Amino acid sequence: MPSGQTHDRITLWSLPVVTGLTIASTQSGNLALIVSGGFLFSGLMLSPDLDLKSLPFKRWGWLRWIWIPYQKAMRHRSIFSHGPLIGTTLRMLYLATWTALVGILILGVVQLFRDVPWSWQQFGEDIKQWLINYQAEWIALFVGLELGAMIHSVSDWTSTALKRSQRKPKRKSTTRKRTPSRRTSKK
Repeated sequence: MPSGQTHDRITLWSLPVVTGLTIASTQSGNLALIVSGGFLFSGLMLSPDLDLKSLPFKRWGWLRWIWIPYQKAMRHRSIFSHGPLIGTTLRMLYLATWTALVGILILGVVQLFRDVPWSWQQFGEDIKQWLINYQAEWIALFVGLELGAMIHSVSDWTSTALKRSQRKPKRKSTTRKRTPSRRTSKK
């Protein structure tokens, strides 16, 4: 399995390719920036290796504690952490849940000190409208995040396959070793 630094190098060396292919396929600098940013964020911060005390885990600094329940729930290299689509989706939902909890807490505290009327229902509608209006951007972000996770997983799988192919298979012996039998003779 590649080290954290190797994963970082793979991400950084792949970034221009991802950016170029995105620009060529979408003809949009904005979407290319979102895909590339998602790719970089996924490779360096939202890595499948957040299920370990890894380099991406340490990069979260004093916020790394939010990933400890995730680590306890995930088995390393399981389909839920390293699997295509599933791993990225779960990490995004996990991070979104923390973000929503903190956001609601902050909004609640701010609301205590405001005299302006507030409606949670209107806030929910605004969020829903925002998600719909920026649908292409959200898809581009998910594609970037998934590409960053996939390049990580593919490098893990490739490294493991290479190591297995380089091992010499153990030969099974077809002949049994004979041990001399000790016969005791009675006289």
